[in-house]
Amino acid sequence: MKCPRCGKDSDRVLETRTSQAGSVVRRRRECGKCHFRFTTYETVEHVPLVVIKRDRTREPYDRAKLLNGIATACRKRPVAAAKIELIVNDIEDILSDRYQTEIKSADIGRMVLDRLLDIDEVSYVRFASVYRKFTNVDKFASELKTIKKERRWRKKQR
Repeated sequence: MKCPRCGKDSDRVLETRTSQAGSVVRRRRECGKCHFRFTTYETVEHVPLVVIKRDRTREPYDRAKLLNGIATACRKRPVAAAKIELIVNDIEDILSDRYQTEIKSADIGRMVLDRLLDIDEVSYVRFASVYRKFTNVDKFASELKTIKKERRWRKKQR
């Protein structure tokens, strides 16, 4: 770190503390040349995530929008709000681990469907009906058959 007074980069850290619930690291430093003391703050750099929609438009990722979509699918179902929150947190963790700046909305939708199938099949079908844009009853019935096959396969795996 360069000294703000003399510009040399021969400082040493005197004290380190966390603040703002651990999201910021505060460091007291002293320049080795001019002995000027100064404070630096370290924070995690959040790269904004952009969602690529089906029509190829781009919009900033919106956590509330994802929460609302899942909550709508789970409405009047035995799915706790905390469980929905865990789904969103899990997806956000995966997205941040990939270090991507852009992601297709279809990829996010698949991640939601994977998690909903384990939690509640009715919520899964509700979300899938919007995500996959069911236009008729045949497509809806086909999805139900797929769920039944998946359920049988999972039971065999146990």
